[in-house]
Amino acid sequence: MPTATDTNLSAVLYTVKNLRMEERPIPQPGLNEVQIEIQAVGICGSDVHYWQNGSIGDFVVKAPMVLGHEPSGIVSALGEGVKHLKVGDRVALEPGIPCRMCEHCRGGTYNLCPDITFSATPPYHGTLTRYYVHAADFCYKLPDHVSFEEGALLEPLAVGVHACRRARIALGSKVLITGAGPIGLVSLLAAKAMGASNVVITDISPGRLAAAKKMGADFTLNAAGKDPKTLATEVTNLLGAMPDSSIECSGAETSTQLGIYATKSGGTFVLVGMGGHEVTLPLINALIREVDIRGVFRYANCYPAALEMVATGKVDVKPLITHHYSLEQALDAFETTRTGAGGAIKVMIHCGRQSQSS
Repeated sequence: MPTATDTNLSAVLYTVKNLRMEERPIPQPGLNEVQIEIQAVGICGSDVHYWQNGSIGDFVVKAPMVLGHEPSGIVSALGEGVKHLKVGDRVALEPGIPCRMCEHCRGGTYNLCPDITFSATPPYHGTLTRYYVHAADFCYKLPDHVSFEEGALLEPLAVGVHACRRARIALGSKVLITGAGPIGLVSLLAAKAMGASNVVITDISPGRLAAAKKMGADFTLNAAGKDPKTLATEVTNLLGAMPDSSIECSGAETSTQLGIYATKSGGTFVLVGMGGHEVTLPLINALIREVDIRGVFRYANCYPAALEMVATGKVDVKPLITHHYSLEQALDAFETTRTGAGGAIKVMIHCGRQSQSS
């Protein structure tokens, strides 16, 4: 429970490039909610995009908004009706809360719920704060051996799990992943855990390709200065066949084109990275070869699988974390993420009074 002297320092985005650290009221849990003392929050590229641009697509920051949506923490208070959690439980928070009643929610695709509230997506506040209130049924207990940092990284890992499910990755799959940023890397980890036999990953950063190799990529390919058709041939040569599935994680138009050209006839191409509103694509190539093009938006029913992967040691997300900051240093943390200084991949902010990675 918060003490009388506790504060609620928060990272609040006011307008474009106007991120401030300020004290906010400590929220109290309502029916079926829990109060969480936040311990670790990873910075996502979307957080930086809101900071630098003030919007992502139709989501526009119109009022001050706390950033952050990759959290873990300790249950510090219970609202009425909460039965499966207790004060002191260590938890990861799935940041999207759907309505639970619409067609999508009832059908299991609650990530498509039109009334979902998602942390740090306007107008809803995020988790870069000392204390946060969340729906109890979207909090997942962490085993003692799973750190708060690993709990925070369940959020991007869930994206990778969902992408791999949408890509129909199975035992023996040959896979192309374009983009070796955090989402590309968690997609790599998920693909390997789900049985992919060979994975090639592309990027234009030698440092990120080296990280991908260390994290299990069978092949890496520097895409700088190469046209998509040439790259598609190189992918086939590396894998010994065209990939069964391709996962686009960069948002780059050329990588999207590569994904279509490279994927085998009858294969699956999944779009995760968000690029321009309109892009030029070789759709006739996909059409005549029956390449299925599928979208990915966040995730649904993926947190349990992501937690199991980490808890059993099937997936090691710790190498993703390259930098650590306290909540008081959040502005510096965002700048490091923006610039990629020091080879930054995933920057972790420690919000609580507990020791780092406890």
